[in-house]
Amino acid sequence: MANQSRSSNSLVVPQASAALDQMKFEICQELGIQIPQDGYYGNMTTRDTGTIGGYITRRLVQMAEEQLAGRFSR
Repeated sequence: MANQSRSSNSLVVPQASAALDQMKFEICQELGIQIPQDGYYGNMTTRDTGTIGGYITRRLVQMAEEQLAGRFSR
C-alpha cells in the first residue's frame, strides 16, 4: 500500500507534478524533516506533514503574487 495514493486531489496541470515534488523535497530539507524513502507518509507526524503543506502553500502563493505583480506593473 506504500505506493498507492488515497488522495482524491488531482493536479489541474499534471505536468507540474515533478516541480511540486521537487518543491516538497526542498522544503523538507530546509525544515530538516526526513522524507520517507519508501514514499509512504503515513508514519510521519501530522505536525510535520502539515508544516510541509503550509510551506508549499506559502511558496505557491508567493510565486503567484510575483507573477501577478509582474503582469500588472507594466
